[in-house]
Parts: sequence; C-alpha cells; structure tokens
Amino acid sequence: MAQRDYYEILEVSREETADGIKKSYRRLAVKYHPDKNPGDKTAEEKFKELSHAYEILSDPQKRAAYDQYGHAAFDPRARARGAGAGDFHDPFDIFREVFGGAGGSIFENMFGGGGDPSAPQRGDDLRYDLEISLEEAALGCEKEISVTKLDKCDVCAGAGAEPGSKMRQCGTCGGRGQVLTSRGIFSIAQTCPHCKGAGRILERPCKKCSGSGKHQRASKIKLRIPAGVEGGSRLRSQGNGEAGFRGGPAGDLYVVLFVKHHEIFKRDGDDLICEVPVSFVQAALGSELEVPTLEGRATIKIPGGTQPGTTFRVKGKGVKNLQGYGQGDLHVRVQVEVPTHLDSAQKAKLVEFAALCDGQQAPLAAGFFEKAKKFFK
Repeated sequence: MAQRDYYEILEVSREETADGIKKSYRRLAVKYHPDKNPGDKTAEEKFKELSHAYEILSDPQKRAAYDQYGHAAFDPRARARGAGAGDFHDPFDIFREVFGGAGGSIFENMFGGGGDPSAPQRGDDLRYDLEISLEEAALGCEKEISVTKLDKCDVCAGAGAEPGSKMRQCGTCGGRGQVLTSRGIFSIAQTCPHCKGAGRILERPCKKCSGSGKHQRASKIKLRIPAGVEGGSRLRSQGNGEAGFRGGPAGDLYVVLFVKHHEIFKRDGDDLICEVPVSFVQAALGSELEVPTLEGRATIKIPGGTQPGTTFRVKGKGVKNLQGYGQGDLHVRVQVEVPTHLDSAQKAKLVEFAALCDGQQAPLAAGFFEKAKKFFK
C-alpha cells in the first residue's frame, strides 16, 4: 500500500513554517491520542502516522531529504546516496517531547493538572532490561518475562472500594477538599489531610488493597522481539505497566534490549563479520571451507594463493533488516594459521620447499624488500 504524503497527514502545505507544522501536530495528536480514544485501533494508527510525519518534517535535514526524495529518502537502501535513514522513534516519546508530559495522564499535564484527586488516573510506566543473544536479535524471537508490579486489585476491580459501597463526603473538610488553620489574625487554607483534597472518601475501602485499587504481584508477559533489533532498542508493551488509580488505565512497560557478546560473530549494521582460521596448505593450494552462520553452515571456496585477511562474502546470511528490507551478508575474513610445532620430517619438507622457491611465489615480500633496500644501506 502506498504511503501517504507527510504534509497531507499533518494537514499543512509544503510551504508551512516549522511553528505551523508543530501547531498542527499538537492539534491532531491530541485528537487521536490512544488515551483519548481507548480501544480505537484506527485512532491509534493515525496517532502513529502523525508522529512519524512530524518527526520528519520537524527536522530541517530530514524535511529537506523528504522534499527531494520523498519516502525513498528513509529507505535504508537510500543511505548509499546520503539521503538519510529510516529509523522512527516511539510515537509516545515524540508526543511527550512536544507536550512536556511526564508521569500520570498526559492530558492532566497538558490541561492544567490537578482536577479531582480521587478521579481515575493512568498508572506509571515501567522499565525492564532484557538481555538477548545475537541470534535472537538478528532473526527475531518470542520471549516471556516475569515482572513484579502493582496490578489492578481483583476484588474491587481497581475501584478501591468494597463491592457495593460508594464514595461519601469527607467529614473533615465537609467536601471542600481544604481545611482552614488559624494563625493569629490569619487563616490559612491547606489540603485536607484526610481526603487529600478530593472532598470525598471511600465509604468502605477494599480490605484486600486497603483502598488503593491495586496490589503487587508477578505477571508473565509475552514479547515479540522483531528481527534486526540492536542493543539499546526499546520495545513498548502497551498496558503492561502499573495499574491506574481508581480504575484508570494501566501504564506501559518499556523493555530495553541488551545484546550479548558473541564468541564468533561481530555485527556491522545488517552485516556479520566472522574470522576463520585456515592452514597454510589450504591457503596456498585452495580448498572448500565450511563456515558457521546464524542459521546453520555454509560452504565457501578458497582459491589457491589466498592471502591472510582476504574477505569472502556469503550473501543473505547476515542480520534481517528491521524495516523488512531483506537480509544482510556474512563477511568471512581468512586468517592463515602458521604451524607452531613441527617434527623433523615436516621441517625438512619445508626447507626443501623453500629451496625450490625462486621469489616468484611470494611477490608481496619481493616487492616490499625491493622498496626497503635503501633503508638497509
């Protein structure tokens, strides 16, 4: 399906200023934010689409690349011509950056905060650090993690009240949410310590959670790790953070990935690098060599006269591209191994071999020493 024009998504013209783009994003992002449209998948997709469009058009360099190349500017294959890269950030991070949101409901932060302290409020976000293998990062996998967190109370369903009970007016402040304290000729209004400013209290708090609406327990959460992720990538598991207050929506769980060091492979973008030792005989005469890959094994041909450090490419045996653009390559770097222990017969054969050589078999050495003659005078 063809991608929509970013200017069209943000409902601005191509000549719009940076301030105008930001203003339009703020208006539309509030309209389609998932917290304002719970359960509406269409609104959620529009929210993500808006965030991607704003991320490009709010950055002068990315906007210039988009104006010149269109969506192709953010295809990883376009990096070769210097058009840019196509990794988008989390749309919720972009939203918080624009609006300056922190914990709790983002709409409370935007429109003045405060409000009814007893009203439903969004739960806190959580972070979980997960270590995965290079194979899992390169090819993708599914993981199940255990997180101990504050979940919705299963007795009161997060309301904080015993089933059948309700809220009543606070007897301390008379429902005002504040109490007056006399200091000589002055009276100072302070938040009611009993109802915390709500003006209402639970008639009968839930016995299991003591009225908080949540209690701590371990939860099993399944995660899908997409193929091609790198160390430091962050995955968002929606609704798996801490439970909300008074039945409010749960926060999100952010899983930060760390990739273990691999004993054989090194990663370079979507490519893998592997150093393979070969014997002097294999390098001199040529041979077929079996090499490891993340998905099994492969065979490469080593031509006669292969030099140390020569690299051979095995196409399509690297890391799967995170954006779905194929798979990288495996680069096999040959290391010629010199024998460390020779018996007398082996030494004699090598001496005989050396006597048969006239310098034509080692052109690199001959060329080097020809250039170096002046240093030996």
